[in-house]
Amino acid sequence: MCLTCQDSLRIIAAFSGLRPQRKSPLANIQSAKKRARQAVKRRAHNVMLRSQVRTAIRKVMKAIEAGNKDAAKAEFAAVVPQIDRMATKGILRKNRAAHYKSQINARLRAMA
Repeated sequence: MCLTCQDSLRIIAAFSGLRPQRKSPLANIQSAKKRARQAVKRRAHNVMLRSQVRTAIRKVMKAIEAGNKDAAKAEFAAVVPQIDRMATKGILRKNRAAHYKSQINARLRAMA
């Protein structure tokens, strides 16, 4: 089964929460059409990465709420580099990343 570029973009858009792209894009120049296609793919990828970080943060919070300090520390140690990586790539703003880390760390310290 071979998908055309337009079909694959429609599939990516469907799973990334984007509205389906119009049949005829607003751009008339070929390079602008290509940049529009790339923007859709890039946004879908960024949405996925941001979601992964939020899921990892949720795991730490669940471990904290359950009172399992060892599991929470292990999850926190795993999520900090992930948050930093997303801040470096520009998926998260650096202040937001610092906020996430400090809030989780404060809750971990409060467990003791």
